[in-house]
Amino acid sequence: MNNNIEQIIKEKYNNARNRLVLLDYDGTLVNYVSAPETARLPEYIFDILYSLIDVPKTTTFIITGRGHEDIDSLLKHIPISIIAEHGAMIKEDGVWKNQLIDNFSWKAPIIKILDRFTELCQGSYIEEKGFSVAWHYRSSESDPGYRFSRELITILRNLSQSYNIRILDGNKVVEILTNDTGKGSAVQRLIEQKSYDFVLSIGDDATDEEMFEFLLQYSYAVTVKVGEGSTYAKFTFKNINEVILLLKLLLV
Repeated sequence: MNNNIEQIIKEKYNNARNRLVLLDYDGTLVNYVSAPETARLPEYIFDILYSLIDVPKTTTFIITGRGHEDIDSLLKHIPISIIAEHGAMIKEDGVWKNQLIDNFSWKAPIIKILDRFTELCQGSYIEEKGFSVAWHYRSSESDPGYRFSRELITILRNLSQSYNIRILDGNKVVEILTNDTGKGSAVQRLIEQKSYDFVLSIGDDATDEEMFEFLLQYSYAVTVKVGEGSTYAKFTFKNINEVILLLKLLLV
């Protein structure tokens, strides 16, 4: 990590009176794995999160595309606020609340298409969440998986207007959700509800770019992308280890 970057972030954090910390899960706090349900945080990261929760005048959220029951099972023993399913569900004070209304009429025809690609691409599988459907190809061979994902995205984009859906091209996953869902919209709701003078947003994937782009308008927002690739984030970190080092520094 660039020492200048961490000092800039720490100074802004220390000078703030009301802080919001937004942390993605997969690829940000824990590495991607073939079986997502096994992506559990090490105890020392749980300790960091516990400490962040206890910091006065600081609100901390895990913000993830995972299904709310899925992420709840991974974090159920820590009293942290969670935004799940790209903003469709939010957990505060231990209670999950639905943020959107959807009749899900788009799901059946989309799943039918995904079924066909699952048959064609060995190792791929479908994950149906409350407000989205994801086609994972992390466990398939790289070349066929990527090639099939490009073909799938083309087909889905041609249907997007008819079904009022959007397609997220994530890290070895193609996710389909309604146009009203997104991390950017979720963060907007948080900021409208409370006045902050510091926001730290860290993520690694295409879905996190919505957060970064929305936060560009706030001079007090610090956005960090983990990994390579173009980004709206103000800073970039190489890996998860640099995220953990920053979080530890903020707690000193």
